[in-house]
Amino acid sequence: MKGRIFSGVQPTHTLHLGNYLGAVRNWVRMQKEYECIFCVVDMHAITVFQDPAELRHNTREVTAAFMASGIDVAHSVIFAQSQNRVHAQLAWILNCVARVGWLNRMTQFKEKAGKDREAASVGLYTYPVLMAADILAYRATHVPVGEDQKQHLELARDIVQKFNTDFGLDCLVSPEPVIGGPAARVMSLRDGTKKMSKSDPSDYSRINMTDDADTIALKLRKAKTDPETLPGTDVLDEKGLVKAEAEAARPEAFNLLAIYAALSDQPVAAVISDFAGKDFAGFKRELTDLAVAVLGPIGAEMKRLLDHPGEIDKVLANGAARARALSEPILKEIEEAVGFLPS
Repeated sequence: MKGRIFSGVQPTHTLHLGNYLGAVRNWVRMQKEYECIFCVVDMHAITVFQDPAELRHNTREVTAAFMASGIDVAHSVIFAQSQNRVHAQLAWILNCVARVGWLNRMTQFKEKAGKDREAASVGLYTYPVLMAADILAYRATHVPVGEDQKQHLELARDIVQKFNTDFGLDCLVSPEPVIGGPAARVMSLRDGTKKMSKSDPSDYSRINMTDDADTIALKLRKAKTDPETLPGTDVLDEKGLVKAEAEAARPEAFNLLAIYAALSDQPVAAVISDFAGKDFAGFKRELTDLAVAVLGPIGAEMKRLLDHPGEIDKVLANGAARARALSEPILKEIEEAVGFLPS
């Protein structure tokens, strides 16, 4: 094994195609190379108010998505963050290591809090420290991150360096980023300049992992395009990548081509070559068939699992026990390092 992976997803909405192509599918592949810990980060979710019943449902639904996508619960650890209190305990210690100036530089807080920052929860402000605790509690060596999370991982690395320097130990492990593969950024079906998002008010902006074949077909039929035919290979540079100016001019077209490429495990250049000059109607039909073939079995298995919540809860309970077994000895070392008496 190359090391230990930690990654997580907030249970705030139904997972969508962007989550699958940008994260979950890559996690399934990583299982062959890494020891993997996958967490439903419900503690992060409550940094903004959540309806308790919806939070419980969404936690099970995200777990079902992990399982249905091919994460092997016998090999990988899947659990809900709140089921392992080490995360909260370690986060407090790390809050006392992190500096206010570091948190003030976190751009995601500024974006999420908006103009009325005084009304934001303290949890939203210290969210990156809890994220650091999530990772450091397991001595994870690698963390899959998108562009929007790279700053948080750098904060975790800063915390590691300060903690180890302050206490003269190598107690904490500095994690390395694993940047997402193809289609790490799947864009909205309604606006190709915006990332596909769980929080977009329009359900037609995304394909949910629970959507059935008819719904997937409808959403792709309605997906925004432009009046031209599909682009040809003249939009590619010498490395076979889409030129930035071409993508900027036709963002919706290139988003659909990128989705097709990711679902079919092909380079975008190969898909552009195959569909060059063809009309969108025919391309959308082929994209629909492909999306249904890939996502249909996942959605069906998710539905089966959600009809049997006890099966999901058993997986989470087992995963939580494994997570605690991994993290509690590490927390004890950290507590001893800072001078706490043994419990």
